[in-house]
Amino acid sequence: MPITRRAVLRHAAALPVGAALAPAIIGRAHAAGMTMKLSSSQANDPKFANGRVYYDYLLKALKANGLDGQITVQFFPDNQLGQEIDVINSVKLGVIDMMVSGTSISANLVPLVGVYDLGYLFQSYPQQTKALDAGAAKPVEDALLKSANIRLIGWAYNFGARSVLARKPVHEPADLSGLKIRTLPNPIITECLRLMGAAATPLAFGEIYTALQAGVLDGLEHDPPTIVASKFYETTKFYSLTEHIYSPLVTYFSDATYRRMDPKLRDGFLDAAHKAALDTRVHGLAVEQEALVFLKGKGVTVLDCDKEAFRKRVLPQTDAFVKAHPDAKAIVDAVRAASA
Repeated sequence: MPITRRAVLRHAAALPVGAALAPAIIGRAHAAGMTMKLSSSQANDPKFANGRVYYDYLLKALKANGLDGQITVQFFPDNQLGQEIDVINSVKLGVIDMMVSGTSISANLVPLVGVYDLGYLFQSYPQQTKALDAGAAKPVEDALLKSANIRLIGWAYNFGARSVLARKPVHEPADLSGLKIRTLPNPIITECLRLMGAAATPLAFGEIYTALQAGVLDGLEHDPPTIVASKFYETTKFYSLTEHIYSPLVTYFSDATYRRMDPKLRDGFLDAAHKAALDTRVHGLAVEQEALVFLKGKGVTVLDCDKEAFRKRVLPQTDAFVKAHPDAKAIVDAVRAASA
């Protein structure tokens, strides 16, 4: 079952003085098995929020592998363990065991990961899978493990391509001029939106809704189910299908947790994590269209736009990234080959 912040605090308050960081709370192995913490920035929505969907599939896979009594995963949605940039650093340090998020946040630790956020690099999620399986995943997996002590143990999809939700219709780059559009605190995505024409505004996920309410933002870019799950449609009513980024969704796993796992449990756990990612892929592809229908029902105008005009403006970003990060060339080549 999902764990709330209140429940954690109530549990901690009941412990003796000095025992608030007991092994059962921080996810260390103990006599009854092993307990791990899984963090997500998204809402606790079992249909439209990718973190919760992945968590539910993970529990099913652990049970199928006979591990539900030996490995307990506690789920913390809604930034309960902190903003994503803090959580990813905690995963690096082994303070938090797992995190479900896009690849974008880890580019702050290992710049090479930013290759997946290049605008209009991917054309679809099936193309992304083909590219990852053909070798586009391994360089990033190796770099994160070597430089950040983080393992990528599951590759899924965010629930649809990232598009622009704004206060006014956006059909072409000129329509974005002057609009403050929230991006992830990630220089690659920020640059992508700037090239598209927006006043790109990095902001933590947990601060978006109030910034939209206050008029600090004119919009954001994200996939349809995330917009539904976080109710951003309540303040912003024009969704333009720019589809500028097809973001991978990954399971980050602390290498410290990996190394302290009982080897007898480790293989079954990693298999369950992989299966959960595959199930989350299927769910995400199906729920994207359902989310668009939901948004229309809530008064959001869903718009087609001149994607080719946006793509041409963003195209130089890839060449500049490869020039700055030569090790990204093999990844970009694999992605482009997958579209052939």
